Amino acid sequence: MNRIVFFLIIIAFLVDCTDNAGNKKTGPAKVTLEQTGGKYRLFVNGAEFYVKGAGCEFGNIEALAEHGANSFRTWRTENGESSAGEILDRAYSAGLMVLMGLEVGRERHGFDYDDTVWVRKQYEYIKDEVIKIKDHPALLGWAIGNEINLGAVNMKVFDAVNEISEMIHKIDTCHVTTTTLAGIGKREADYIRENCTDIDFLSIQMYADIINLQKRIEESGWEGPYMVAEWGATGHWEVARTKWDAPIEPTSTEKAASFLDRYTKAIEADSTHCLGSFVFLWGQKQERTPTWYGMFLESGEITETVDAMHKIWTGKWPENRCPTIDSFLLNGLTAYDNIILNKGATIHAEVSARDHERDTLNYKWEIMHESKDLGWGGDHESKPETWMERIGKNPVEIEAPSTIGAYRLFLYVLDGKGHAATANIPFCIAQDE
Repeated sequence: MNRIVFFLIIIAFLVDCTDNAGNKKTGPAKVTLEQTGGKYRLFVNGAEFYVKGAGCEFGNIEALAEHGANSFRTWRTENGESSAGEILDRAYSAGLMVLMGLEVGRERHGFDYDDTVWVRKQYEYIKDEVIKIKDHPALLGWAIGNEINLGAVNMKVFDAVNEISEMIHKIDTCHVTTTTLAGIGKREADYIRENCTDIDFLSIQMYADIINLQKRIEESGWEGPYMVAEWGATGHWEVARTKWDAPIEPTSTEKAASFLDRYTKAIEADSTHCLGSFVFLWGQKQERTPTWYGMFLESGEITETVDAMHKIWTGKWPENRCPTIDSFLLNGLTAYDNIILNKGATIHAEVSARDHERDTLNYKWEIMHESKDLGWGGDHESKPETWMERIGKNPVEIEAPSTIGAYRLFLYVLDGKGHAATANIPFCIAQDE
């Protein structure tokens, strides 16, 4: 063989066997679903793998590993910022596995599963995406679609999922497949049991109602393995509302307490069928508010739900914890008191907060318009306009907006070390009498 040709072959081999971070690749992980001792479990290269992860599309992947997680899930292969390959490379460098999301059209967005041309184009696109990354060592499996039952009438969507799963298993013999449901009901469970048999396990997504997860599964008749692919803060559709129909968001302290409770009672409680879970959301997003579901602030600080998951994943609290909110009042009233103010009135806001390590606390106050760009099922929402922002003391006096409408007063308690607590109170500006 010509020496130059031999040298080029060696270089190509070395490039193929390293990722973007320079780490040696070992080929695809062999992921299997097995039933041992009466329990369903995933195995990665022969070792049991109980999923301890989070939903993470634009979040801090490296921090996820540092807090004790072993995996994360995505919703699509192209998120507009990073390719699937880039995400997998970062996961591999951090020692994490990825349940890769495959975008599947939703009926509520106009996808017609009676249109065979649309269905075939989607199939071919997904096939190309699978081929690109199926051999990456950080790949755990494939999540085909997300909450495709939400608002769906035509159950043929699950026929399409089954066809995609069959295709994946034919070209990728190393990884498992699933599809995710918003909740679980008998209609979906019965149809999947009969018509979507190629998926390896079912994935379920629930929020406050996750406390009733085992009851909902029993009512549906599902008896196979499952994963909790999304769970987290109480949903905006599950909370009390003001007289002007604004949902009342729990504080970060309340969210953290609910995380600990729900994990113990709903996920950890089923050691037979549950394969693990992905908490939502390892990052930040606007959905009703900029703080409702994200475990991070837009400015990068972690909140108390991260501390809670650190405790769940590692068995101990982090060395430096987030501040805690004991109470938050606007003119002596809580978020449940339907606060209506006159234009330009004085707002007196006060928080009772503490820090576990007694770090010095700083306070950021912000008034935003109530969100009007409302999505459904995680659809994109634009962030409401900010009327006022101030970093200052506690308590604080602020002049109320001069325009009639619905607003929220947001509070951020910061310890200066990358940790935060959050809360907000809806209020309404009415016409002067």
